[in-house]
Amino acid sequence: MYAIVDMAGQQFKVEKDQKIYVHRLGGKEGDKVEFDKVLLIENDGKVLVGAPVINGAMVSGKIIAHLKDDKVKVFKKKRRKGYKVLRGHRQYLSQVLIESIVEKGAIKTETKKKETPKVQVKEKPVAKKPEAIVKETPKKEPVKKTIVKKATAEKKPETKTTVKTADVKKPATKKVEVKKSTTAKKTTKKKTTSGKTDTKKIKAKKPSSEAKTGAKKTTVKTEGTKKTSSSKKTEK
Repeated sequence: MYAIVDMAGQQFKVEKDQKIYVHRLGGKEGDKVEFDKVLLIENDGKVLVGAPVINGAMVSGKIIAHLKDDKVKVFKKKRRKGYKVLRGHRQYLSQVLIESIVEKGAIKTETKKKETPKVQVKEKPVAKKPEAIVKETPKKEPVKKTIVKKATAEKKPETKTTVKTADVKKPATKKVEVKKSTTAKKTTKKKTTSGKTDTKKIKAKKPSSEAKTGAKKTTVKTEGTKKTSSSKKTEK
C-alpha cells in the first residue's frame, strides 16, 4: 500500500515505516505530523484518485530530526568581462517517519496553540495643562439687508393710428400712335427761261395690289375678239 501526498509544497510517494526528507517543518523533534492532502491511494490493486484530494484520507508521521542538506555551489562567470561569482547554499530539511496511511474516516486532530498571558501595562497619569481663559466675544447679529424695489411706471400699450388715403384715380393717359404716311411728297425744281425755278409737287405712286401680292397678269385671248376685228375690215 502506498499513497501520493502533498507535503510542504512537494509531492512524495510514501509507504508505511518509510523515512523521507521534507522541507523544514514547523515543529520540534519527536512531534507528530498529519498530512490530509492525499492525492492518490493504492491498496491491493485498488486505486483511489482524488479530485483533487481524497476526502477522509490521511497520512500521519513523526519528525525524527531537523538537519541541513548537502552544500550546493553556484558559480557564475562572464567571459572577457572579468566577472566571476561563487556562492553556496544548504537547504534546511526535516526527517519524517511515516507511521500510518488511512483511506477513509480520518479525523484531523487540531493542535491547540498556547495562549500567552497578556501583560497589563499601567498608564502613567498625564498632567493636565491649565485651560486657557478664553474671553467670549459678543456675537454680532447679522445685518438684514432690505431690498427696495423702485416703482416702475407702467408702460401703456402704444396705439398705432393708420390713416387710409382715398383711392384717387389717375386719368388714364392715352398713347398716341403716329402713323407715317406712305405717300412722301417730293419737290422737284425746274429752271425756266426767265431764270426762275418752278416747284412741282409729285405724288408718289401707290403700289398696286398686284405688285404687293406678286401675282402675274394673265392675258386671255378669246376667239370672239378676233372675229369682231375681221368683220370691221370687210365693212371697210
